[in-house]
Amino acid sequence: MPAHDSLIPLLGGGDPEQLVHVRHLPAREAVSSEWPGWVHPEVVDAYRMRGIPMPWKHQSDAADSAHAGSHVVIATGTASGKSLSYQLPVLDAIHRSVLAEKISLEPAGAVALYLSPTKALAADQLAAISSLGLPTVRADTYDGDTDAGARRWIRDHANLVLANPDMLHYGILPNHAWWARFFRRLTYVVVDEAHTYRGVFGSHVANLLRRLRRVCASYGADPVFIGASATSAAPADSFGKLIGAPVTAFTEDTSPHGSTTVAFWEPQLTDLRGENGARQRRTVIAETSDLLTNLVSAQVRTIAFIKSRRGAESIAANTKRLLSEVDQKLPARVAAYRSGYLPEERRQLEAALRSGRLLGVASTSALELGIDISGLDAVLVAGWPGTRASLLQQIGRAGRSGQDALAAFVASDDPLDTYLVHHPEAVFDVGVEATVFDPANPYVLGPHLCAAAAELPLTPEDLPLFGETARALCDQLVDQGLLRSRPAGWFWTHPQSAAGMVNLRADGGGPINIIESDTGTVLGTMDSPQSHYQAHAGAVYVHQGQSYVVDELNEQDHCAMVTRSNPDYYTQARDVTQIEVISEQRAVLWGPVRVCFGEVKVTTQVISFQRKAFVSNEILGEEPLELGARDLFTKSVWFECDNRLLESSGITAADLPGALHAAEHAAIGLLPLVASSDRWDIGGVSTALHADTGLPTIFVYDGHPGGAGFAERGFDAAETWLSATAQAISACECESGCPSCVQSPKCGNRNNPLSKAGALTLLNMLLAQARLGEPAPAASMPDL
Repeated sequence: MPAHDSLIPLLGGGDPEQLVHVRHLPAREAVSSEWPGWVHPEVVDAYRMRGIPMPWKHQSDAADSAHAGSHVVIATGTASGKSLSYQLPVLDAIHRSVLAEKISLEPAGAVALYLSPTKALAADQLAAISSLGLPTVRADTYDGDTDAGARRWIRDHANLVLANPDMLHYGILPNHAWWARFFRRLTYVVVDEAHTYRGVFGSHVANLLRRLRRVCASYGADPVFIGASATSAAPADSFGKLIGAPVTAFTEDTSPHGSTTVAFWEPQLTDLRGENGARQRRTVIAETSDLLTNLVSAQVRTIAFIKSRRGAESIAANTKRLLSEVDQKLPARVAAYRSGYLPEERRQLEAALRSGRLLGVASTSALELGIDISGLDAVLVAGWPGTRASLLQQIGRAGRSGQDALAAFVASDDPLDTYLVHHPEAVFDVGVEATVFDPANPYVLGPHLCAAAAELPLTPEDLPLFGETARALCDQLVDQGLLRSRPAGWFWTHPQSAAGMVNLRADGGGPINIIESDTGTVLGTMDSPQSHYQAHAGAVYVHQGQSYVVDELNEQDHCAMVTRSNPDYYTQARDVTQIEVISEQRAVLWGPVRVCFGEVKVTTQVISFQRKAFVSNEILGEEPLELGARDLFTKSVWFECDNRLLESSGITAADLPGALHAAEHAAIGLLPLVASSDRWDIGGVSTALHADTGLPTIFVYDGHPGGAGFAERGFDAAETWLSATAQAISACECESGCPSCVQSPKCGNRNNPLSKAGALTLLNMLLAQARLGEPAPAASMPDL
């Protein structure tokens, strides 16, 4: 192990056993450039007044390309100044057009639309643009928090509108006639944090941007699209797929950055026993709370990232409790930050973090994005964030002011985390992932075609913009009575809004309001698909450090009633799943083993929930639930195993169910290594005799209607994926299987039967056949 940096002891001691690896990311020297000659001198002066004497080379290169009329994407690291790359052409065009209007007294054009995935990022961008003090720039945010009076002024007078995909979909495109003056003059569209548009959300946004381009064309506009993205594989291809047009990518980062020391940290095994007698590892929440306490106590400004809302709340609450034993003033300087908060809460927290009033924040990925928070010294990443790009974004939050920074990846009790904490080369020494999404997903594209037809009747000339399947889908929508076909094209003729058919960020059902039973106060919202898992009766819900217990889930009225409580446990739902093959689309042979990809029907039912102790993960009890089953039509990769091969490998009929079950759990955990998915985006089923295949079969499927591209990525990278899965199981120090290798927190069968040894034998047998048989197409393999 490399010598420990002087920052490492801040985590908790000189040489803790939990410290598995240390990686030093060196400082980077800047490469500056002159201001492009086409930028108006007054715009240049505004930046110089803000303390920016000249741009970095990648900023001016990207700005030059956009100014020349090319769609571009800037895919560089955190704090590399991507915003200046798009601000230069946008602000120059607006500034010059307003000056021209004053001379000619005629509208001269040049307005811009900025899109970000979060309201916080749009608000941050507005503050940055306003700080330039350019009187010609009339910028404002247009989102769900904008009051009705301000909306009309923005439509009529703003020349830089900052919005999000949701407002573009629900508020702007359906009312494009009100925005006619804006659309006629639309010159630039900025798509910030473009890498976040992946999976089903990315598929929705890709179709939304095609609708935007179509409406712009109807008003005679052809705006240049500028994307800002974290580093990703093939950013030109990904952003081009997102907007439906060719793109030029700028990937060389010429900005300066301080050095970063990255610690890989694995919580220790405890003496507590979980399911099947497996030893329990200390939870990532408890471990991260300790580390955040140590850093805040040392006056180190720190963000702790975790994927779940509940995790962010728990880390903040635990840290406050621990700090109260050190200094009564410190707990007030720690807070949680996540989506679902009311707008005024989020703005207050952002301001407190920028000012330094907050020393520690536990956050979901809402603060991963490009919100400008300088002066942070450390970042804790609690559990794998889903992609290498996200990890690099998160650890890049610290050191933005040029100082040396500390980051720690704290492994959760999960097969992928176990693998990565012991294989840091899989994080730092390979290319980042491609952004995976599928605009042609019929469950996504169909509703967008309806929305497009409601905006402007669809013509045959429009359909190539939406892909090869659009024509057939339009015919299906006519058969379903959703569209009406006429010689001129397809029309939406229903009185209700077609936009309501599309839910950009969730799949069906609409949001669930979380309401306090005693007061009727709306505490927050939750996507409907999450409700069976997180808002069932008896579930623990946490908001700003205060715990609530769900009294009732009312799906008909889209609400969950909760009561304040202070439990010493959290809850975790369990489900059972059945799967049916609808059609096989692709297949390869690994000797007698078939690896397949196709359409499936998944029937899932949440049947119970467990109460688990916060610190130890000890199971305190389990209660049944009576919730309805839900059907999902999606895409899956599956492995059809040969019985004779299994027997010859030493896997008996008695051992087979446990071997398949354990291999399925571990494979689900490792799929995000080759697909930019989250573990909760995917599911799996294994059976010793499946009705459709007639063989022992393992399925891993996308958890979204129509698929999200993750299972297909697994099919393409099957050998890499299963090899990492086998290594993760082999590397785990447990005896017979634990949550770090083959146990699953969602398993409705109580992780029984499971055979760790059997899973390893099974996976090694499959990999041996892969090397002998026909591999998946090499061109589709990820850069690993």
